[in-house]
Amino acid sequence: MPSRRFDQARPFLTLGIILAFWLMLPAGLKSFVRASFFELTAPITLAASKVRDLQEFWALRSHSKNELIEAGRDQARINASYEVAVQQTAELKSEIVRLEELLRLPARDQYRLEHARVARRDFSAWWQRIVIRKGRDFGIPAGAPVVFSGGVVGRVVEVRASTAIVELITSPGVRLAGVIEGDSRPISFQGGNNPTFAPPTGIVELMPLDIIASPASPKRLVTSGYGGVFPPGLTLGTVIRAELGSDGLHKSGEVRLDERLGSLNEVTVLVPLNVETALPAR
Repeated sequence: MPSRRFDQARPFLTLGIILAFWLMLPAGLKSFVRASFFELTAPITLAASKVRDLQEFWALRSHSKNELIEAGRDQARINASYEVAVQQTAELKSEIVRLEELLRLPARDQYRLEHARVARRDFSAWWQRIVIRKGRDFGIPAGAPVVFSGGVVGRVVEVRASTAIVELITSPGVRLAGVIEGDSRPISFQGGNNPTFAPPTGIVELMPLDIIASPASPKRLVTSGYGGVFPPGLTLGTVIRAELGSDGLHKSGEVRLDERLGSLNEVTVLVPLNVETALPAR
């Protein structure tokens, strides 16, 4: 009987010994082991991501010709609208350059765009992260902001040779300063407690008392530009609830984030042209 109990408890004892051994290791050795493990598993992550891309390709090949023709027409319309937008953007950039030269202002180009494919998603109760298929080999630094068509995705927290980890703004560990569109007063934004299959949300605090937001009348929340990580004006989400905070001097509320954050396939990293001055020390 005691032998049977010992056999049942053996896995827990083994796990306890491993955890105790890990806790006694020096911090530098832990960091080295973790980085080495990440580098060793990176090829597997990249291979699995490329296999999924290949599966999607063959899945598209199974569609009928009529479906492909309709999709091609829709894509042609989208491309036409994008071409007009690109021309307008080029004209606006030319006008900005002309005004900068006229007023002798410094150039505002601070980032270059690095597009990356999402290799893996890592969502839990403690963090919300994705792994992208570009890293140090493409000049991506830790702390770089990551965006997509709907606004802010998050920021790069770890960089390896061929991959990088991006912490999403849905993660409770993300804090940054935002502003209500049309208002200049900064508001504290933090990622919320987001279950895996629930709509993504965030939290706002230190909101001025005169700001009123509700599901029927939401307020768009954008980056303020403070802190030196995210450029101003990028969409964070929409404030759908604003209530008096516990201090009685400010409001706190709920932010509805873009639901596509949990299913992104492509993101864009804003790589600072001058990393030393553009990103704060980590």
